[in-house]
Amino acid sequence: MDTSTPLIEFSHVDINNGDSLVIEDLNFTLYKGDFVYLTGKVGSGKTSILRSFSAENPVHNGSARVGDFNLIGIKRKQIPYLRRSVGVVFQDFQLLMDRTVHENLEFVLRSTDWKDKRAIEERISEVLEEVGLTSKAHKMPHQLSGGEQQRVAIARSLLNRPAVILADEPTGNLDAETTDGIMTLLSKINRENGTAVVTVTHNTALLSKYPGRVFVCKDCSCTEIIDDREIIDLDF
Repeated sequence: MDTSTPLIEFSHVDINNGDSLVIEDLNFTLYKGDFVYLTGKVGSGKTSILRSFSAENPVHNGSARVGDFNLIGIKRKQIPYLRRSVGVVFQDFQLLMDRTVHENLEFVLRSTDWKDKRAIEERISEVLEEVGLTSKAHKMPHQLSGGEQQRVAIARSLLNRPAVILADEPTGNLDAETTDGIMTLLSKINRENGTAVVTVTHNTALLSKYPGRVFVCKDCSCTEIIDDREIIDLDF
């Protein structure tokens, strides 16, 4: 896909959370190399938008596409393939606590049809090096700090070389110093690989320290801030 073709393109889309409409008339376009924030108060719909990109939350009306997948009426059998095309990072890491770091990563690869053992080992080594955890491959998650666990989660999100990483409050459980490390890592992946990153956050300090496009969710809508000076006035 060339850089002029959007990786994600939503036009006049409504998004539900369960039976409730949470976002109305969303227009959102994401390109290769974009670094985007979805921000707003708790309950404003930002996580619902992120989940809609991986077909976890249903979308209605308008048009909605992620890569080659049309999300309006997407068939259930297509959803696993859609989800392989995006990497997801969660606030609470969601690692398998009874498996080592290496086993966590191997599980994902085997679950997504990787079969060649040498290729699996090479890919695990590559992503652990990328996140700076080469020496932690055989540690259990409980032996790692919160920041290290999130780095494993980021490594997991990179395994299938996604064009987009979706990060849901990736620093929400971390202290300020560790937050800097995680955001620096996401920025590096974005800059060096061209991987687009969409981050949900209510931490407005990140918006100026790690610049990107900013969408504010409020009153069932989500719109992009064009004037950087408006960011200063955000109060969540």
